[in-house]
Amino acid sequence: MKIIIVGVGKIGRIITEYLSHEGHDIVVIDIDPLIVQQAVDTFDVRGVIGNGANYDIQIQAEADKTDVMIAATESDELNILCCLVGKKNGIKHTIARVRNPEYAKQIGFMYSDLGLNMIVNPEYEAASEILQILKFPSAIRIDTFAQGKAEIVEIKVPANSMLVGKTLSAINQELAVRFLVCAVVRDGAVYIPSGNFILRENDNIHITAAKPEIGKFFRKLKILRQRAKKIMIIGGSRITYYLAHQLSESRVDVKIIEMDQVRAHELGEQFPDAVVINGDGTNQELLLEEGIRAVDALVTLTGNDEENIIVSLYAKTINVPKVITKVNRISYYNILENLDLGTIISPKAITANQILRYVRSLSDSITSQVKTLYKLVNNQVEAAEFYIPQETNYTGIKFRNLALRNNILIACIIRDKAVIIPHGDDFLQVGDSAIIVTTQKLKDLEDILK
Repeated sequence: MKIIIVGVGKIGRIITEYLSHEGHDIVVIDIDPLIVQQAVDTFDVRGVIGNGANYDIQIQAEADKTDVMIAATESDELNILCCLVGKKNGIKHTIARVRNPEYAKQIGFMYSDLGLNMIVNPEYEAASEILQILKFPSAIRIDTFAQGKAEIVEIKVPANSMLVGKTLSAINQELAVRFLVCAVVRDGAVYIPSGNFILRENDNIHITAAKPEIGKFFRKLKILRQRAKKIMIIGGSRITYYLAHQLSESRVDVKIIEMDQVRAHELGEQFPDAVVINGDGTNQELLLEEGIRAVDALVTLTGNDEENIIVSLYAKTINVPKVITKVNRISYYNILENLDLGTIISPKAITANQILRYVRSLSDSITSQVKTLYKLVNNQVEAAEFYIPQETNYTGIKFRNLALRNNILIACIIRDKAVIIPHGDDFLQVGDSAIIVTTQKLKDLEDILK
């Protein structure tokens, strides 16, 4: 497909990287000539220098021949205007990055009256992901499929765990829980495991199961922790606003530490049930004074990755039960995995995944459609949910008789609201949704076959 990306900042660059690897015909637009040239050289895309909301600039980028426009500049208003002009130029699908909480109540208007096809809010989505983890702190990460019926949950295999030294087949029989280990990360290497795979201490494993079975799995391993009730947030960012708003609906104690006095005052007025402290969240004495040792969870949400990492590392040294760290630089991920920093959240990556899922759904074949898509293990693994609307050359055939490509696992089937963890005698049929976990890029469900 032909795609225009307006704004090649942090999010625009990630989106450009993802979509260029998908093989799309991409034009980037930015007012900064150096940024445009870097994108052209790095990702083999075309570039146009100028204002993406300008009619002539869009024509220069061949908007009249374009399928999708993604407006990801720092300005919400400019993004909306880019999409409106793009619609007038004949672009079928428009996606705008809109972050301001004031616009959150106008989403319906933007869809119906302005004609935008998708609105992405990185901070809101990050807050929602953090909320999930705070509700289920035993997990490092939770990805949901089939409208919450199935989940892929990441955990680290603890020391002295009953999982250590056993094959996945033996663990399944011993636990009597319907689950599947669909990916394992060990010493930086990624495995799509078979039943003979043997787990080791400190492996990061991704488990897929129906939501109730996930809880049962954690109880059997005796690592189930109750939802966080006492939470400390460092930094008064937009994510903090959205997270505090979502937490205000729960009976939890929230303490926010924000350095800027004006911002701290604003948050104090907006969230009277929270305790807002004006102070330096990287100050160890202040953290101890404000009771960091007594919290169930610490969430670092300042605008500085390094500050977030340092505070989170300190929290780990004093055994805060759950630590969640916001990091924007994807390049830090491999380093942080070795530091055992707990849950790492990247608003940019979350947004890029949403947009990639939408774009890929537009290019699906008639035999299957992408409904949900996540990038796992620092983008090395994909977990995609495909819907099967009609008979194909892979429906009705038992999995033991399907010739699957390497590093592909059919992790879960959703059929008539039931979640099925598949075995060799299971098969796909019309109306199913299938969750596929793979180290490869799948544009269609038929890509799983050799």
